[in-house]
Amino acid sequence: MNNRYDFVYLFDVADGNPNGDPDAGNLPRVDPETGHGLVTDVCLKRKVRNYIGTIKNEEPPYEIYVKEKAVLNDQHERAYKALNKKPGDSPDQEATQWMCHNFYDVRTFGAVMALKVNCGQVRGPIQIAFARSVDPIVSLEHAITRCAVATKKEAEAQKGDNRTMGRKFTVPYALYRCHGFVNPYLADKTGFSEDDLELFWTSLIQMFELDRSAARGQMAPRALIIFEHESKLGNAPAHKLFDLVSVTKNDKENPARSFADYQVLIDSNVPSGITVKQLL
Repeated sequence: MNNRYDFVYLFDVADGNPNGDPDAGNLPRVDPETGHGLVTDVCLKRKVRNYIGTIKNEEPPYEIYVKEKAVLNDQHERAYKALNKKPGDSPDQEATQWMCHNFYDVRTFGAVMALKVNCGQVRGPIQIAFARSVDPIVSLEHAITRCAVATKKEAEAQKGDNRTMGRKFTVPYALYRCHGFVNPYLADKTGFSEDDLELFWTSLIQMFELDRSAARGQMAPRALIIFEHESKLGNAPAHKLFDLVSVTKNDKENPARSFADYQVLIDSNVPSGITVKQLL
């Protein structure tokens, strides 16, 4: 890779919970000081991983390292076995590179692989910040019922009335903004390629289509604005490029309920050496 990239990613949710907080009863994550909604980088990277793993059938070089029910040390042992080496106290550089080559998420996001079977630590070329809602959010709490119970004991205790109560939390509508960075120097170290980058852009556009659930039925990407630098080092600070993208609500008196309630503008005063691409 010969270019640095910075990007702004906008996505929204309607009547759903984009990222529940397990420490708060699965309520949507929120900044307690401002009321703005939050979606963690881990949540977004999970969707990218799931998308890549699905469309590439988990085949090298597109296997996924961090996935459900994975045993990480077993993956490390595969690396040493493929290289006909035995793991030692210090990570083997060839084993680290084997992991980067085989696992898309390792060479993309990096990984801490210094476990019992030590494959070292990798800094990934793509980093994603927390997403934050453009406006403060309101979390709605809904009472729900289930017409069945889990065990006979529960049924007997309820004397035939098998209804049970539960709670569900949703955000009526929120537009989230996320910033991301692509470091070509780290890409050189992990083997992350231009083809890998194109696959990453595609995943941001399509990943919600494979992530539907009762809590995330209406989530959608709304804008992907990419700033491509002419050089590897970069031609402008990332924060100045992000300031060029403004998201404003059309009606400031009433709550937003769709993406049409917002306007996204890109300032034309783009620094020299920067090319702006808008994929959505």
